[in-house]
Amino acid sequence: MPNDVYDPPALEPGTLRVTPIGGIGEIGRNMTTFEIDGKILIVDCGVLFPEEHQPGVDLILPDFTPIRDRMDDVLGVVLTHGHEDHIGAVPYLLKLRQDIPLIGSALTLAFVEAKLKEHRIKPYTLQVKEGQEERLGPFDLEFVAVNHSIPDALAVAIFTDGGSVLHTGDFKMDQLPLDDRLTDLRDFARLGEEGIDLFLVDSTNADVPGFTPTERAIGPVLDDVISRAPRRVIVASFSSHVHRVQQVLDAAHANGRRVALLGRSMVRNMTIAAELGYLKVPENVLVDFKKAKDIPDDKIVYMSTGSQGEPMAVLSRMVNKDHQIDVGEGDTVILASSLIPGNENAVYRIIDGLTKLGANVVHKANAKVHVSGHAAAGELLYVYNILKPKNVLPVHGEYRHLVANQRIAMSSGVPEENTILAEDGTVIDLRDGVASVVGQLDLGFVYVDGSTVGSITDADLKDRRILAEEGFISIIVVFDSSTGKIVVGPEIHAKGFAEDEKVFDALKPKIEQALADAAHNGTRDTHALAQVVRRVVGRWVSSGYRRKPMIVPLVIEA
Repeated sequence: MPNDVYDPPALEPGTLRVTPIGGIGEIGRNMTTFEIDGKILIVDCGVLFPEEHQPGVDLILPDFTPIRDRMDDVLGVVLTHGHEDHIGAVPYLLKLRQDIPLIGSALTLAFVEAKLKEHRIKPYTLQVKEGQEERLGPFDLEFVAVNHSIPDALAVAIFTDGGSVLHTGDFKMDQLPLDDRLTDLRDFARLGEEGIDLFLVDSTNADVPGFTPTERAIGPVLDDVISRAPRRVIVASFSSHVHRVQQVLDAAHANGRRVALLGRSMVRNMTIAAELGYLKVPENVLVDFKKAKDIPDDKIVYMSTGSQGEPMAVLSRMVNKDHQIDVGEGDTVILASSLIPGNENAVYRIIDGLTKLGANVVHKANAKVHVSGHAAAGELLYVYNILKPKNVLPVHGEYRHLVANQRIAMSSGVPEENTILAEDGTVIDLRDGVASVVGQLDLGFVYVDGSTVGSITDADLKDRRILAEEGFISIIVVFDSSTGKIVVGPEIHAKGFAEDEKVFDALKPKIEQALADAAHNGTRDTHALAQVVRRVVGRWVSSGYRRKPMIVPLVIEA
């Protein structure tokens, strides 16, 4: 896996350059650029959700630096499906240039258009479906149906003078999908016979043996759990998981219950899905949340967001008793989603919190209430054998997933030298069937914090972690520059360090002595004196308390 940063050479005419901007070594931020003869095509533009060590961050975007000054060369953005980790960063990309065409299926474009409306952006869109072919400058595109945990997902084949590429997006091979829309292996086989020079393939479940279970297996389990629930049922899932919401609606209807949707994104997405016909709502099942409180507890199901423990999502607010639904004894909560890596602690805290409130919590570990939307190792091997690609670039996964995918490719006969373990910013040139790593860009995380984008740095996050975990100590001293003596202070204030500020009584003489010694040696500069204070306080805190709070000394000249 490349580590050293180095610039790629100038792109030769007729050579296709492929650069993953995000989605390599992580679950999220999926984005890849394809460039040939001065024109750029983008596939996906998603977000990554923050982990616990990134306090205050709302979203993490791909680093647009490689294309920021070349937006006029971008011919379009192909969106493989409507999940946030593939479409969530589109509004931020379009703020650089609003008229970039967005290409995707009906549901995908409907989801992204609703998102863009909140940003007051009206996009240019091109709706496509499986079997359709389109030409954008030097790129010939062909779209292939793939099955995923959201309807209308597409793989995209890209044909250029530099070579042919197949990008799966996220996919699996459910043989009994709820919408009867199979991953089109016949098209995969045809493309393989025509010759695929580079295969970009979903790696998320590459380390899971066998085949991903079918979605249909979930319906009877949900029906059973809901039928036995004595009081209210709350089901948490992703706000775009149309198939899971469909199963909840059907199970609720079968058990004489009504369903209220909770969470702005859940209501928005399911309204769109129902209007477009992807969600079949049984008659008189949906009820507005405001009217749901009038329905008996054993006749209502709430469908909410928050299955990943997100702090501001509905489920977290219920645990914190900051929601109109007061979860209690006899309630049943179903977490109908997989754990995204990095979210484990947050989710387990939710489970513990709900259990303490008296709820019966049903989740993937104790009942079959969710199946993955990604192909497991057996499915990937099947696809490799059908496609027989010349070169493979595993994408969409953490490093262990990429390595597992590489090994599957090699077991199917792809030579090791034709498999590329990349990272975000790896530059790959494709020509005459040969894929070569030619550069490594220095790309970072772009943090969205409230209304600010890219202003927060890793150093800022480190400061936030220190404040959250170790506390804050400020020291104010006023000294006479002519005599070097302290006039006021030292005044010490702390937050998150000690309840009783009397603990600092022993520290104050040490600060006074250190400043007196510095003054005796001729030090009068306020910055230098502040550093003296910082060192004294730091040593005292470290030796006495084994902690490293943020220390902010302020030395003022009288």
